[in-house]
Amino acid sequence: MEKLKIALLAGGDSPEREIALQSAAQIEAALDHTKYDITVIDLHHRDWHCTTPDGRQWQVDKNDFSVTIDGERKAFDYALIIIHGTPGEDGRLQGYLDMMEIPYSSCSMTSSVITFDKITTKRTLAGRGINLARELFLRRGEEIDTAAIVEKLGMPLFVKPNANGSSFGVTKVHTPEELPAAIATAFAQGDEILVEECITGREMGCGVMVAGGREYLFPITEIVPKKDFFDYEAKYTAGCSEEITPARISPEVKAELNRMTLEAYRTCRCSGVVRVDFIVTPEGKPYFIELNSIPGMSAGSIVPKQVRAMGMTVGELFDIIIADTCRK
Repeated sequence: MEKLKIALLAGGDSPEREIALQSAAQIEAALDHTKYDITVIDLHHRDWHCTTPDGRQWQVDKNDFSVTIDGERKAFDYALIIIHGTPGEDGRLQGYLDMMEIPYSSCSMTSSVITFDKITTKRTLAGRGINLARELFLRRGEEIDTAAIVEKLGMPLFVKPNANGSSFGVTKVHTPEELPAAIATAFAQGDEILVEECITGREMGCGVMVAGGREYLFPITEIVPKKDFFDYEAKYTAGCSEEITPARISPEVKAELNRMTLEAYRTCRCSGVVRVDFIVTPEGKPYFIELNSIPGMSAGSIVPKQVRAMGMTVGELFDIIIADTCRK
């Protein structure tokens, strides 16, 4: 039986590039190489290349999504997207693959556009039974009244870029005097930012997948950062956070998190595996934080730990995703 020729798309153009490369290496190792012919392709701006064992690099022909190595052309049957940030999480790559009629592992272009843009995600989920923190949406060049922001949302606050991941550019603001610098930090990552009220509580990461007509709700992970919040350092530096799977929550809170997770997944028209993050207040009320349409898959990432906790390997997880998306 001929192997499915998979292009494992890695890297990308965002500050999350190195994490995406680490995730791709973990996925390549986890996949069944007796079933799949896997080629890792590093995307960095206009440079899309694979590297052969001898260290030579070969460019992808974007006209037909193929690569020719020493005169032998390989056309890919499938794209496994492990790129956090642009162009993997914002829908650009999915649009290209749609035009090439190549099936892929992640959310669609439309879903990716919605979920990568924080304000669009919140507007999409509004009225769907999901608790949302109050926010103000700011654009570069607008007049910003910091006193009015504090009056409306109180203290502390979170200031974050509208379209970014891994907490790049995110600041927790404790005093009004800190707000202008936090706004400048967020605007350094893009032209649109959110200022949100701070919901106090415990952070929960909820992995979910719908495939083959079945709902997979992964064991919930409680994230206990040793810093002020779960920022980039806490996410990716060993010892900077404790991640407890399954989370220490009541059956009632678990059921509510599962309900909201599935509602977010379906409302945003997701596919493949995603992670939805929440803050649960001391009263047990979950508030939506964000939806990660291509969650981290590195050795220290949350979803692989959840997959193992439910008795499945990461390779088996992607077997299900590949089979489901190829069938569609």
